[in-house]
Amino acid sequence: MRMDIADLRLFLAVADAGSITAGAALANLALGSASERLRAIEADAGTALLNRHPRGVSMTEAGAALAHHARLILQQQAQLRGEMDAFAHGARGTLHLYANTAALTNYLPSRLAPWLAQRPRLHVELHERTSTDVVRALAAGQAEAGIISDAVPADGLQRHVVSEDPLVMLLPAGHRFASQRALDFVDVLGETFVALADGNALQTYVEELAGEAGRRLDVRIRMKTFEGLCTMVGHGIGVGIVPKTIARQHRRSTHTIAIPLADAWAQRRLCACFADWTRLSPAMRSLLLHLGVPPQKKA
Repeated sequence: MRMDIADLRLFLAVADAGSITAGAALANLALGSASERLRAIEADAGTALLNRHPRGVSMTEAGAALAHHARLILQQQAQLRGEMDAFAHGARGTLHLYANTAALTNYLPSRLAPWLAQRPRLHVELHERTSTDVVRALAAGQAEAGIISDAVPADGLQRHVVSEDPLVMLLPAGHRFASQRALDFVDVLGETFVALADGNALQTYVEELAGEAGRRLDVRIRMKTFEGLCTMVGHGIGVGIVPKTIARQHRRSTHTIAIPLADAWAQRRLCACFADWTRLSPAMRSLLLHLGVPPQKKA
């Protein structure tokens, strides 16, 4: 059968109105055009669908069957349109967001939660990577957007600051450096460290920096969480490097001291990073606007 959606709408309009004239008006068609299309629908069906009377029409048994299926088809079409609109407006689907450790653990949760709560049919996959790896993924077209440190070069990509995120040296009370106003990373490379677990993006970054300085961190223990790291440092197990916000959060319970790192790479800010605003999915554009990225003008 070659009937389309417009044919089904016309047939239901005529069937519900009990009149070709009234049905044509509901379908916004001229009477002659509606009558011709109805004849074509019946010819396509191979059987009479309407009984024509002096004062209107009624459905044949075949017509009633067509009306039943036509309603189901139109309902499914409405559902399909609704779902496609949800995808188009970023309210449904799966969003993949790449971010460094600090963004995932301290920045994103409180900001992502209210936005995601308004989109119950949208799923988000968070991918923890070093800022350098996020930039590589964006440049290679393997990711839409990410949250990175501004200490990492991102040539050819757009960056927008969304949060301040300096790193600090975390020390136990009474440490010989506790009275310092600031510390250089090279000054603490001889210390015993409490580190984050292998594979943690921030820890990987810190150990890469130590390697560039020609040193290797003396790691006594690795913890899976910032809270665990702060607890260990508070007990004098070693020193650690954490975001300033994390240090503030746990300083009272762990009795630790945070000293600013003077190195340029530690004076970092979190940035939303992407290649081309026009190529972002509606969901990603919506999220970045929510995070404070200004609307981007089309080229």
